[in-house]
Amino acid sequence: MNELPKLQFPPIQLRGRRVEGQAQIWDDLRQMWLVLTPEEWVRQHLVAHLIHRCGAAPLRLVEEYPVSLNGQAQRADVVVVDDHARPLLLAECKAPEVAITRATLDQAVRYNSVLGARYLILTNGLRHYCYEHLDGQYIPLNSFPTL
Repeated sequence: MNELPKLQFPPIQLRGRRVEGQAQIWDDLRQMWLVLTPEEWVRQHLVAHLIHRCGAAPLRLVEEYPVSLNGQAQRADVVVVDDHARPLLLAECKAPEVAITRATLDQAVRYNSVLGARYLILTNGLRHYCYEHLDGQYIPLNSFPTL
C-alpha cells in the first residue's frame, strides 16, 4: 500500500486493494471501500482501538457523524453512542503530519456543543488527547476512556 507511518496504536489488519493506482481499504463499519488517505489511516486505527481496547461495541460507532453548526452541515470523524443512541464520545482525527492544536480542540468543542458527548478524543495517530466533559469543563484524561 502507501508508505504510511507507524502510529501510536496497536497494529491492525486492514483489507486493501489498488484501483487505477489508488490505494483503498475496506471499512467494516461502513461496509465500503475508501481511499486510503493519511487521515483515514488514523481513523481506522482509532476505530479498532475503541473497539478492541476501550470496549466500544462496533454497532455503536458512527463514522462521519453529521453535525449541524449554525445551519452548516459538518461531520465529526467518529462518534460512539450510548444505549439510547446519544453521543457518548466524539473523536476528531487528523493526518499524522497535522499537529493537534488549540484549533483542533476548538473544532471538537464546537461539534460537542451540539452533540453533548461526555468524552472528546483528538488524535493524529502519533499524539492522542483525551478529555472528559464535566460541569461545562473539559478535563484532560491520562488515557482513553473505558466505554
